[in-house]
Amino acid sequence: MNDLTTDPTDHALAALRYQTAARDLERIVRAIAARYIVQQVPLTWRLLHAIEAEALADLGFASRHDALMLGLFQRPSELPYPETDEGVDFGMSTALPAVFAFAVCAYEEAARRATRSAGQDAPLKRARAWGD
Repeated sequence: MNDLTTDPTDHALAALRYQTAARDLERIVRAIAARYIVQQVPLTWRLLHAIEAEALADLGFASRHDALMLGLFQRPSELPYPETDEGVDFGMSTALPAVFAFAVCAYEEAARRATRSAGQDAPLKRARAWGD
């Protein structure tokens, strides 16, 4: 077995595998979020949890990456988040589970596009596309 602490090639390979899995998961999350965005469904905690569950259960994602890699994207149970119908607001936090971060980014980008297409220069409220 290779010692990952001393072999830079293994580090580079592991990093590449992680980046590939992260891009794959981001594409899946954005596709799921897009279904809700086009329907103008606001991003709530309950929806965020549903997006997370669907993305992590994606059979294609699971078949393309090994169990160890999949485990890296699981939200730790020590990080509970509300499961309510209130709008998602992480404030200025940048420490988000991967799926949450990808979904929030998709909603924020949709809000920016909607604002631009409406010709408005209103400030963007974080993660509240079509919400409050």
